[in-house]
Amino acid sequence: MIISALLTSAGINIGVCALLLSLYSILRKQPANVNVYFGRRIAEEHNRLRDAFVLERFVPSPSWILKALQYTEEEILAVAGLDAVVFLRIVIFSIRIFSIAAVVCVFGILPLNYFGQEMEHRKIPSESLDVFTIGNVVERSRWLWVHCLALYIVSCSACLLLYFEYKRVSKLRLIHVTRSGPNPSHFTVLVRGIPKSTEESHDESVTNFFTKYHASSYLSHQIVFKAGKVQKMLSGAKKVYEKFMHVKHTVIEKRCKAGVYRCGLCGCSSNSFQLIRTSFDRNGKKIDTGSSDPSIREHEECGASFVFFKTRYGALVASEILQTWNPMHWVTELAPAPDDVYWSNLWVPYRLLWMRRIATLLLSIVFMFVFLIPVTFVQGMTQLDKLQQRLPFLKGILKKRFVTQIVTGYLPSVILQLALYTVPPMMMLFSTMEGPTSRSGRKRSACCKVLYFTIWNVFFVNVLSGSVISQINILSSPKDIPAQLAKAVPSQATFFITYVLTSGWASLSSEVMQLFGLIWNMISKYILGREEDPTAVLTFPYHTEVPKLLLFGLLGFTCSILAPLILPFLLIYFFLGYVVYRNQIMNVYRTRYETGGLMWPIVHNTTIFSLVLTQLICLGVFSLKESPIAAGFTIPLILITLLFNEYCRKRFHPLFKSFSAQDLIDMDREDQQSGKMEEIHEHLHTAYSQFPHSTDGVKINDESSEERASSSSQSDGSGKKLSHPTLRGLPIARLQKAVKTVCLVVSLQKRDTSV
Repeated sequence: MIISALLTSAGINIGVCALLLSLYSILRKQPANVNVYFGRRIAEEHNRLRDAFVLERFVPSPSWILKALQYTEEEILAVAGLDAVVFLRIVIFSIRIFSIAAVVCVFGILPLNYFGQEMEHRKIPSESLDVFTIGNVVERSRWLWVHCLALYIVSCSACLLLYFEYKRVSKLRLIHVTRSGPNPSHFTVLVRGIPKSTEESHDESVTNFFTKYHASSYLSHQIVFKAGKVQKMLSGAKKVYEKFMHVKHTVIEKRCKAGVYRCGLCGCSSNSFQLIRTSFDRNGKKIDTGSSDPSIREHEECGASFVFFKTRYGALVASEILQTWNPMHWVTELAPAPDDVYWSNLWVPYRLLWMRRIATLLLSIVFMFVFLIPVTFVQGMTQLDKLQQRLPFLKGILKKRFVTQIVTGYLPSVILQLALYTVPPMMMLFSTMEGPTSRSGRKRSACCKVLYFTIWNVFFVNVLSGSVISQINILSSPKDIPAQLAKAVPSQATFFITYVLTSGWASLSSEVMQLFGLIWNMISKYILGREEDPTAVLTFPYHTEVPKLLLFGLLGFTCSILAPLILPFLLIYFFLGYVVYRNQIMNVYRTRYETGGLMWPIVHNTTIFSLVLTQLICLGVFSLKESPIAAGFTIPLILITLLFNEYCRKRFHPLFKSFSAQDLIDMDREDQQSGKMEEIHEHLHTAYSQFPHSTDGVKINDESSEERASSSSQSDGSGKKLSHPTLRGLPIARLQKAVKTVCLVVSLQKRDTSV
């Protein structure tokens, strides 16, 4: 690929980004799109927005960038939780390390690569990108020690920054655990693999076992029932009820009235209906496990239970130790938070989990090899000579310079990016089949799968070869992999640069635009005629964004020494991502469950893997360039990096696997001295309610709802409506009165002229 092809790809992506960001700055000001771009804030306030015609709404402005940069880390932590802060720390770490790498490599290594051998250079637009890589350096060059020195600087800087970030995140996690309010999951243990018994039910087995072996700390328990579909029906009915209460004052009146409801394409009349209040006895609806028949009770119960303990320390001890001589029976772990429980997987027998995990592993491998088809096609598009040999009819088309630049510089990364959109849903499905008991665990498992998948298909498959047969030949001789990487990475650096442009810049623009949410909002509002639902807000897609950041980090580390030209494009991506993600976290996405920063160990391990892989590739390159001094000094760097990883694994990683007894005992004593322990115990019985029989938390008060509806219909006075987040401070009320006055005058004039 030549420089002009890269500039063509960069120009297209810059134009797409500028267009999408300009459209976003306009669309975010439209009242009809508030639930798309301010979903989290609207979900918290639950009020209606007013429509206002203001010219400022239709003018692009960078005000959203300034607002996104003004948020402090404390505000983000209070609003979005520790997971969002940890995610932004990934972006900050990437900006810092690649800023150092850009200064060292662009100013120190790029000139050495360009003048690596005596040759007649062309003009910059017509120059090949290969002359900017280490492949242009002649063998036995005396300047290869500069590459080795730059590798030491980048690696040591990355390890130092990783240490400080790991230490900071660990401190934030400790503060999150100790200073937050009482968490029911700290007192609760999830027990799986309860053995079947013909003499007693699971409920009685749990009672007898824990009163016998954990009598001093056992409080009570709650059996999990095989009612996944019933639970979904009940939760769905509750959501429908909340939606109905939200739109009641606009759709249904107290009395029966005939109404016509249209879908937007056709109209149909329907008879209205009147709500009839029904009362029910809560106690009568409760599931009685003690009075039912034992056979029915055994059929309804499953081998899982939430066991509540009197203290946090008692729950921690019960979750960590082995309960019986059979590891498949009475398996204990700390329960996830009530909002984080994934009820559909709790009834899965524990003995079947290993079979599910093997099945999902096999399916992931099969899907990985199936995905080689679009990857090999993309690989072929970057090599015009092979593409013309396989498709002779393209010779005439590919002779045009602009078409060649588009085909080699832009289309490959676009096709690969479109194919990668199918990966996260498939990996989320595989992670669900594994049987995780928490939503955060499912998303974390999907994050690892997407990460492994993208690293293999985007990096290794594109680097090693373009055909499945070559892949098998390479895998049959693992000793040749470092040499193959050393030869292929510099030549494939041009593709990685265009991939950063397409998958990085353009994906951030589409993320801030929320194209799918915007299209669905238009369809549901103007075609289906649905009202806005403030509770239908998505959570942040950590399983797609974290792997994307780590993949770009891998590309940055591996290409920083070999092809430093990628670093400026990466820095632009991370700076833009820092602004976009802060805006999305504070305005768009809603936090429904918290993991306490458990994503960071994945980030640390992937970064260490990227560093070691970079050092191995550089070792192979130095060996191919016949520079024994540079190759010899690279081996101690690999050992130092591995020792650093082992130190961090011993020093920080245990804090992310469990809680310290010292902190939990101190928290228990503080709650006992303040008298909060009894209140916490009472709350445990309702926290993990599988069958909610009441609408607790949803106030059924027609008078108050009508007052809120009438107050929301007022435009001024004491009943103030929620103004648009981007239009605050503007004289909207005066403009509305002026528009109404003008309309009234025009209508009177028309009436006079008609008379």
